[in-house]
Amino acid sequence: MPRSSKKPKKNSLPPQDFQKISPQITKFKQRLRSAQSTPLSQTTASKLTSRWPIYRIIHQCTRYVFDLYQEGKISAELYEWLKVQDYVDAPLMGKWKKRGYEKLCCLNCINGEKVCVCRVPKIELLKKGEESKKCKEKETEREMEMEMEMEEKNVEKEKSVSMRRGDISARVDVECVTCGCRGCASTD
Repeated sequence: MPRSSKKPKKNSLPPQDFQKISPQITKFKQRLRSAQSTPLSQTTASKLTSRWPIYRIIHQCTRYVFDLYQEGKISAELYEWLKVQDYVDAPLMGKWKKRGYEKLCCLNCINGEKVCVCRVPKIELLKKGEESKKCKEKETEREMEMEMEMEEKNVEKEKSVSMRRGDISARVDVECVTCGCRGCASTD
């Protein structure tokens, strides 16, 4: 059967292979509805943090469909149909195809010229923290400096060992204000 070049319409019937992923998509929709209907007082005091579960569910559903498509488990027709029916975040999927945005959490984190803290690689945040520590050490007395330098050398040795292991996330705690992401830089 030849592929059609037509895009599916908003009110069109689902493709045949939709039945394979329909149970999982239904679960995502139910979780999304329950997250949207949860009152503000039950979750948190902030309006921003009350949206975090919604962003996470949308991201999970979109990533699920995107990964299935990349692995070839769903057809291009179904992939396009899901985008048209708004089951997934199509602009986010478009960004995932670009280099450097493979792990992007939401489009709000790259909105405009500013970059959200979750997009900064954790290694860069770690370096920045070490620089601020060194500035504070200069203010202390000479004796305390020597002790701190000795401790730093030991800590640096431990850090270099843990960096080789990839244990950076345990030392750098970052949380996005917009969506609650804990780090989506492509180098993490």
